[in-house]
Amino acid sequence: MPRIDLNRLELLTGRLPPQLATYTKGLTDRIKTNRVGDAAGLTQFGVNRTILPPGTGTSLRHWHMNEDEFVIVMSGIATLVDDAGEHPLYAGDCAGFKAGVANGHSILNKSEHDVILFEIGTRADEENGYYSDVDLQVKTYRRGVDKIYELTTRDATPVHHAKRPSFFDKDVQG
Repeated sequence: MPRIDLNRLELLTGRLPPQLATYTKGLTDRIKTNRVGDAAGLTQFGVNRTILPPGTGTSLRHWHMNEDEFVIVMSGIATLVDDAGEHPLYAGDCAGFKAGVANGHSILNKSEHDVILFEIGTRADEENGYYSDVDLQVKTYRRGVDKIYELTTRDATPVHHAKRPSFFDKDVQG
């Protein structure tokens, strides 16, 4: 397997879809991400190297119906927030989230220094994600190089429908 030089990979800023900005209120705007799994040509699961500046987080608390997630903290002190409360995560600590388990989770950086972590997740053709603290759910459909998001309230009232440009179809939901 070829070595992946992280310094040569594009460093993307923020999380998508942009329609979530109404809900995240800046939490994910400054995140930096390298799409490491894509650089390796992986198709069954995604791997992101993510840099969380102070005051940011991977997402709102959420959980997935069809996609497993796994996080490895490489440096810094992160805070895992889930249904059981807050848990510190130090360099070398890991956390996993099984698909279909309704435990809303997010990784936050409450420290004064960057947190660097790796996010690993399944790439399901269709996914339902649920947000624990806001009246929001998202259905995601992968269609070739495109990813389509349908955001609704919990009672399925449409919020937004968005097709993300194909050059951003390189993600792990986090």
